[in-house]
Amino acid sequence: MFKIQHNYKLTTIINIAKSAGEKVLVIYQQDNFSVTNKADSSPVTQADLIAHQFIVSALQQLSPNIPIISEESSDLNELLSKKMDTYWLIDPLDGTKEFITRRGEFTINIALIDHGVPIIGVVYAPTLNACYFAQQNGGAFKLGNDNKKSLISVAKLPQKPLRVVVSHSHLSDTTLAYVDKLKQHHEVQLTPMGSSLKICLVAEGAADIYPRFEPTRIWDIAAADCILREAGGGLWSADDPTKRLPYNLSSLVNGSFIATAQPMVTQ
Repeated sequence: MFKIQHNYKLTTIINIAKSAGEKVLVIYQQDNFSVTNKADSSPVTQADLIAHQFIVSALQQLSPNIPIISEESSDLNELLSKKMDTYWLIDPLDGTKEFITRRGEFTINIALIDHGVPIIGVVYAPTLNACYFAQQNGGAFKLGNDNKKSLISVAKLPQKPLRVVVSHSHLSDTTLAYVDKLKQHHEVQLTPMGSSLKICLVAEGAADIYPRFEPTRIWDIAAADCILREAGGGLWSADDPTKRLPYNLSSLVNGSFIATAQPMVTQ
């Protein structure tokens, strides 16, 4: 397995995410900013690109020998053609739709993947000034607005009511049907939320389940997945709840998953 000076690197990565967040907020606070559509029709803003450029540059200086895969990488196909056991995986602005609608629920996501496992994860929410972070076998933590570091963990299940978070922008009939199934056995409290904050809420015990049946990409979830794993939970495959989601560069699209403390609550 890849060896890294976790504590030193993690602190540095947190600072990179926060600095990127500051640059994103400058654009977010403007009256107008440019929005274009990518080839897959998903939106991209000036903030996405500025955060991408800053994070990539900072990570290249930090670890010049580790490849970087970003949602906004222009050479993505070339990168994916190479064999990579260890690589940075970043979403410079997760929740672009929430950014555009000024809902505020967007994050900066930075993860380090080693042999298909997220071993470092940092998720920073600029509008909340909240940072979630974790390293493999080191626990999961949150830096709140008061800048105090606190250990976080998933809630014991089942809770009453069962607190379910769903996507603001990607709420399908399949997800609603899943929630209706939960309601047959539980009192359910439903909360819409944007970006990887949904996974982080499960990690800190503020939510119990996040079901996701709509398509996501590996950079959407990797950093928060690391945090959730270290907090005692996981992203369990909706098709096989005994298995965690893999990180397979042959396909950037994730399968359906349930983020929760334990797979048995999804039944």
